[in-house]
Amino acid sequence: MDKIKFEIEYPIHASPRMLYQCFATPSGLEEWFADRVNSRGKIISFEWDGAVEEATIVSKKNGEKIRYKWLESDDDESYFELRIQVDAITKDVSLIVTDFAEEDEIEENKMLWDSQIDSLKQSIGA
Repeated sequence: MDKIKFEIEYPIHASPRMLYQCFATPSGLEEWFADRVNSRGKIISFEWDGAVEEATIVSKKNGEKIRYKWLESDDDESYFELRIQVDAITKDVSLIVTDFAEEDEIEENKMLWDSQIDSLKQSIGA
C-alpha cells in the first residue's frame, strides 16, 4: 500500500533558534520525541520503551529544517520533516511537520504528532 504525504502546522511561541535545537539535536529530541536518542554521523537511533528505530538525516538546513528517513522504509519515498516557518509580517513562529502514512493510518499519525508537539511545547514552555 502506498503512503500518503501529509502536513500539519503548529503555532509555537518560541524563538526559531531554540526550536531548531529541539528537533535537530539528540538532547533536544530526548526532551519530547523519544526516551533516548543517539547519533552516529547521519544515523540517528530513537528509543521508545526499549524498542529502537533508526533513521538517517536526509537533509538539513541549519536553523530552519531537518528531514529524517526511517531505515526500515528505505524502499519507499517517505520521510518526516520538521521545518520552522516565520511569518514575514507578524513574526509568528510555526513548526511544519511533514510525514507519510498509509491512508487508513493518517488520522492516527496526526494524533500522535499532536501529542508529540504538545510534549515539545511543554518542554520549552511555549
